[in-house]
Amino acid sequence: MNNEEQDYEQSGLSRRGFLHGMGGAGAFLGMTGMAPADDAPKDADGKIIPGFEKTKDDPNSAKGWQPVSDRKVRVGIAGYGLCKFGAAFSYQNHPNVEVVAATDLDPGRCAALAKAVGAKKTYPSCEEMIKDKGIEAIYIATDAPSHARLAIMALNHGKHVVSAVPAVFGFEAEGEAEELFNAVKKSGMKYMMNETSTFHADLYAKRMQYQAGALGKVIYSEGEYWHDFGAKGLPGFNPKNGKVDLNGWRKAVPPMWYPTHATAYYVSITGGRFTEVSAVGTPGLYPEYNGGDNQHKNPFGTEIAMLKTSEGGISRMGGSWDMKDAHGEKGRVYGEKPHDKKINGSRPPLPPGVSGGGHGGSHGQLTNNFIESILLDKKPIVDVGDALNMTLAGVIAHQSALKGGEWMTIPQYDL
Repeated sequence: MNNEEQDYEQSGLSRRGFLHGMGGAGAFLGMTGMAPADDAPKDADGKIIPGFEKTKDDPNSAKGWQPVSDRKVRVGIAGYGLCKFGAAFSYQNHPNVEVVAATDLDPGRCAALAKAVGAKKTYPSCEEMIKDKGIEAIYIATDAPSHARLAIMALNHGKHVVSAVPAVFGFEAEGEAEELFNAVKKSGMKYMMNETSTFHADLYAKRMQYQAGALGKVIYSEGEYWHDFGAKGLPGFNPKNGKVDLNGWRKAVPPMWYPTHATAYYVSITGGRFTEVSAVGTPGLYPEYNGGDNQHKNPFGTEIAMLKTSEGGISRMGGSWDMKDAHGEKGRVYGEKPHDKKINGSRPPLPPGVSGGGHGGSHGQLTNNFIESILLDKKPIVDVGDALNMTLAGVIAHQSALKGGEWMTIPQYDL
């Protein structure tokens, strides 16, 4: 065992479990049961986007699953786009779901999404679909800048909402957070953010350790989201022309505006909160950053944050779009007590036919958790408080980096 492997073992994250939860570094594909998929979404260089490698499902994933209801929740799905997210989370296969409608701003993608999820109705926009009184829940898999706005609208129309990450975005994030929180509170509907790291095998095992009291207080935690976009960048929805292209929302986006794959490695383990943050950034390597003269006024390709936690611990969270040989979503957690190997850290069983899917087998788990939260009237695994803390930690971190590392307070939202 080398030093790196020993470090993972001592932190309670076995090398096997750690790599399974990463979302897939190329050198480890054979070790994690992941392989290239012909239809997987790719970046501008033709490389599969992390988290979408073809993953072998556990043949025993449905063992022990028990239905909690025979009711079907009527779901509308918004967004197909580059990553085909709308169809990637097994709503169409869940025994307690009826996908009744689909939408995407692009007519061709809308039709493809409807076919993929078996929706009989389509709408030209999510705004129009939200008005459908026959829909109980909306899955928002659209571009990041639209998540909060559409979620707030759906909640105000009496719909349960599950949103892709991040919960809020960019310059408007803090105002959106207040509006989103109030919409959830006023509506009484379920809101969940689909943070894939939450159901990574390693993170979930640590969550079980923490909830059992085995770790004590988490003294130190780390989370990382490394994804080199390359000189060509990564396509995203471009509101100026309605297309998914290299001038879309992802161009020169601050890494810490998309932080939750990393920040989940504290919040989704403990349910605790980040309270203060100090961060630094390094100038982006690629021309699109242009010293901060870009659509997001962002000079940074890599941002690293130090954060204080609600239980008196310390976290280091990082995001990078330009570091070489750095890849994946990963983390480490250290508590007052050692990892207890006797505690079962296995993820819950999935309904028959529901695939674990991408991002380390997290997709199906998130869907099942959201649907059960509606059927059982229980808290989703990433509720609005978790979602806003994970997201605002990064948004405020970016502000700190722009100010040279000034310590800043993170707003708190909990129902």
